[in-house]
Amino acid sequence: QVLLVESGGGLVQAGGSLRLSCRGSGSIFSVNDMAWYRQTPGKQRELVALITSGGNTNYADSVKGRFSISRDNAKNTVYLQMNSLKPEDTAVYYCNTRRDGRPGYDYWGQGTQVTVSS
Repeated sequence: QVLLVESGGGLVQAGGSLRLSCRGSGSIFSVNDMAWYRQTPGKQRELVALITSGGNTNYADSVKGRFSISRDNAKNTVYLQMNSLKPEDTAVYYCNTRRDGRPGYDYWGQGTQVTVSS
């Protein structure tokens, strides 16, 4: 059973930083793409950042230059370093993992709340 557990969310003032972590278990994560999504009430979940199994990264325009995604395959963990946080970054952040060639391989964590005060 694939399990993802996020941590690191919390309350921070605008301009501050947080680092989210997502630790996986039950699979070989080094061959997976890993991503962070976020969602606010009444809106669709949106992609924040993605890192492929090969280490390529992709970011939403709204976070480019402020957020950085990285992974430690030895620890089955993906990180999201968030700097220069803005109130509009407030959301529940979810970790996701998928694997090329396996459409049914799509797992989510439980989410962690990030709140940025102005």
